[in-house]
Amino acid sequence: MAKRKKHILSLEPEFDFDMVGICSHHSDYRLAWNINDKLGLKLCKCDDYVTTDRKGEIKSSHSMYEFEDTINRLNYYMIKNKCQGQFLIHEKPTIDFFLFLCDNSAIAIDELLKNLKAVSSILAAYDFIPEEIASAENLAFD
Repeated sequence: MAKRKKHILSLEPEFDFDMVGICSHHSDYRLAWNINDKLGLKLCKCDDYVTTDRKGEIKSSHSMYEFEDTINRLNYYMIKNKCQGQFLIHEKPTIDFFLFLCDNSAIAIDELLKNLKAVSSILAAYDFIPEEIASAENLAFD
């Protein structure tokens, strides 16, 4: 009997978003207001970002703000990292919020970081490469 060949399919995830980590001691609504004021965005509260386990049961719910930039054709999502002891990105427990720029081809991240660091309620802002963070695979934006 001939030996069967085993083929392994491996998929590399492709991320269509830029990821910025924000450290701030302010509440989500105050931070969103300050970012809107300084950067000219219009982040608005929307439904929480919900994470689920493999069975489909809710693991955690994170406060989320969104803004659709029709001029630059991209979407901003600001999500609180920690909620009720659960982290959205557990590899980065010191980050308070994540700002995601989906389908970004117009905004320079270095310039965005410079502008974010000028916001009084932001202690620090960091650019992260989603491919280097394992739990980023679980993120999905509409």
